[in-house]
Amino acid sequence: MHYKLALIGFGNVARALARLFIRKHDLLKQQGITFSFTGISTGSHGFAVNPNGLDIQKALELVESGKDISSLNNSQFPIPDSLAVIRHSSADVMFENSPVNTQTGQPALDHIRTALNLGMHAITANKGPVVHGYRELTALAKSKGKCFGFESTVLGGAPVFSVYREAFPLAELTSIKGIFNATTNVILTLMENGEAYDDAVKYAQSIGLAETDPTNDVDGWDAAIKVAALVTVLMDTPMTPQQVNPTGIRGITPEMIAKAKAEGKRYKLVCSAEKVGDKVEASVAPQLVDSTSPLYGMMNSSTGVTFRTDVILDYSITLSEKPGMKGGPVETAYGLFADFVNAVKK
Repeated sequence: MHYKLALIGFGNVARALARLFIRKHDLLKQQGITFSFTGISTGSHGFAVNPNGLDIQKALELVESGKDISSLNNSQFPIPDSLAVIRHSSADVMFENSPVNTQTGQPALDHIRTALNLGMHAITANKGPVVHGYRELTALAKSKGKCFGFESTVLGGAPVFSVYREAFPLAELTSIKGIFNATTNVILTLMENGEAYDDAVKYAQSIGLAETDPTNDVDGWDAAIKVAALVTVLMDTPMTPQQVNPTGIRGITPEMIAKAKAEGKRYKLVCSAEKVGDKVEASVAPQLVDSTSPLYGMMNSSTGVTFRTDVILDYSITLSEKPGMKGGPVETAYGLFADFVNAVKK
């Protein structure tokens, strides 16, 4: 079957996804799946729609050389924004990868609502819609017989939501603990090796791990929205990152790290959520961990989560990075790709 794909957001992850589709073309074809890209929305390089298929290689070349993609547009309708791309792309699947809005989840929420209402599968790496619209979007997808996929929102391409929901039927999740933000883990690793905080941040930016404005990472908001997403979905308790109220790593000094190191300990930005009665208490904050903790050995851009349930204690999923500390967009892109394959197989 042939699937038309729309990309809302065409940053590092979406471009890695496009290349992954190209690389997996033959394997998909063996499964009876073919595809074309019919809509692309970018933040600063314009919009392009062609229901008959865009030249994706040309789109990649244009954006990566800083040029506008509007020359690829072949739509009989004006395409002024992302919603117009969705409406006029004739897509079967919409991948939503616009920047995360931790406060409201917009405009990603509207992108996904629009796609589902038009009968598209909606797949995202954006945590905002999961936190701010999970129940609504899940119900809407079900009513349309479509998939709302978001496996890439936590731990990149490592399956977290699907593993828990499919492998732990009727288990009661009592706590979640882990390291969810690779950027802060890289920074803390470098500081432990003697780097100054500012230099560590610049390095994380230079390898594409941290944004130009690293606030969401270093102040804990990226980690907090991931905690909120896990709690919202797996503990069936709606939560926002504001409720998590994170504490970031700006207050960690070289002296604190040196003292911890001398004691055989290290600082980690620890994410946790625990059921207490009928409530869930969640936090994101720097904590000292020693060698007995599974978090102790998570260095560089490694991330991971440990689930505790009423029937199985401490089941862990870890995404370990090789030396060099660079976590790339390919892992996140693979989570989007896997959601696509699972959606169309169903």
